[in-house]
Parts: sequence; C-alpha cells; structure tokens
Amino acid sequence: MESPNKKSAQKSMKSFSQSAVSSPNRGSSMRSSNSFYGDLQKCWIKENTKPSEFRLHTQQRAAQRAIFDSSVSIKLCIIEQHKKQVEKVLKVIEEEEVKMIRKEMIPRAQLMPLFDKPFLPQRSTRPLTIPREPSFLMTSNCKRSSRISCR
Repeated sequence: MESPNKKSAQKSMKSFSQSAVSSPNRGSSMRSSNSFYGDLQKCWIKENTKPSEFRLHTQQRAAQRAIFDSSVSIKLCIIEQHKKQVEKVLKVIEEEEVKMIRKEMIPRAQLMPLFDKPFLPQRSTRPLTIPREPSFLMTSNCKRSSRISCR
C-alpha cells in the first residue's frame, strides 16, 4: 500500500498538469502557476514521519534454535545411553562365554565304558575283493616307449 504522503504528492501533480493544460491565456497561467507553486510548497513540506513498530525475526529464530539445540542434545544423550546399555549387555554375554569356556577347559577323566553289552561286530554287506597277481614282466613294446603303462 502507498503511504499517505505519496498520495498527496500525486494529487498535487495531477492538479498541476490539469491547470497548465487547461489555461489558454498566458497571463492567467502565470497567476495559476504562482498559486500552484505556493500550493506545491505547502504540499512538499513533509510531516514528521512516525516509525512503524517492527519486530525482528532474530528473537523468534533464537527461540527456535534453542528448541532445536535442546532436541539435538536430548537425542545425543539417548543415543549415548543406548550405546552404554548395548556395551553392558555385550560385556555380560562375553563374561558368561568366558566362564563357560573355562569350565570346559578343565581336564576331566572319561567315564568308564559299560560292559553290560559286549561289542559284537557285524559282517559287512560289501562283496569280497578278488585278488590278482601283479605282472612284473615287461614286454619289448613297453621298453621302447617310456612312461607308458603296460598291461
């Protein structure tokens, strides 16, 4: 929106342009122009301006930033607590594993076997192997060609 001072200045400019265009006589234009300049001087004397109240955004921004910083610090504390809890749980689990390993590492004698049921081996179902005699004689063909197996 335009300020009231600008509106009054625009009105005076319109009246000046209308008076200059509408006056056909030079003598009358002089009188009107003199009166115009008097009116113009009155119009151009500005009134004291009163500053409008304003609020800076910095205070709102500072409040928002403080809220954000507190939320970030709370999140960091929560994450830190979670890490500490996880570390405690892992430490307890590791200590239990170490205890179990130490228990298992103690040398102990094996239990005595029970002789109530004697061991009776079962006969295998696989067929027996048929023995073959090895042939140690080499033929004349095998002597000539090296590294070839003779049968």
